[in-house]
Amino acid sequence: MTPRRCLLAGGLVVLLAAGAADAREWSWLGVRIRELSEQEMEEVAGRHGIGEGFGVVIVEVIEETPAARAGMRAGDIVVAFEGRPVTDTRLLQRLIARAPVDGDIRLTVLRREGRTALPIRLVTMPRPMAGERVAAEFGFVLREPDVPAAPGMRPSPVGAPAVTFVIRGSVAEKAGLEVGDVILQVNDQAVLTRDAVREALGVLAFDRPLQLTVRRDGRHVSLTLTAPEERPKP
Repeated sequence: MTPRRCLLAGGLVVLLAAGAADAREWSWLGVRIRELSEQEMEEVAGRHGIGEGFGVVIVEVIEETPAARAGMRAGDIVVAFEGRPVTDTRLLQRLIARAPVDGDIRLTVLRREGRTALPIRLVTMPRPMAGERVAAEFGFVLREPDVPAAPGMRPSPVGAPAVTFVIRGSVAEKAGLEVGDVILQVNDQAVLTRDAVREALGVLAFDRPLQLTVRRDGRHVSLTLTAPEERPKP
């Protein structure tokens, strides 16, 4: 079976985050997630006696986050948010993002021992995490500093903010951003490291174009990423 598409960042799925206009007000859960594969869907449907397998897999629970404090585990499959079915990662991201900061929510998860409901109190997303989400909404992710370049990817200095993945059909791809590009400037702000890029992106909204200057094959390239299209309301 072929796994459904998920966003990868240096081999890890993108942090569960947001979908609101102001990154500084996003609610945060504190996990890494991916889609169920088709085989996993069949297994979930059979094991739990439901007509169709769906949900989102928790790949990692980050320490000292709302998810960790609530007792979430790697391998949990989130199937409902406040009783509403969760069918894919994007929907769960939006539901979490639009929940009140410092508010209580209830996630229904499937485990081998059965179904359980977890009460969770969300917090405001840290700016670096918000920056990763902003990048993902525009359609790209940055390489973790300690992750080696994938086969065919141009090498870059350790810690350099190199693009590791460009989502097909995204505004980043349409603007000409390429895997291996090293980001030098975000709008008018020079950036030297991946953390600096995340900080710069973390305060941006989605209703304005994003200007990037990148280094590619020894030359500087200026790109304009249009504002992402309005995301449908859940």
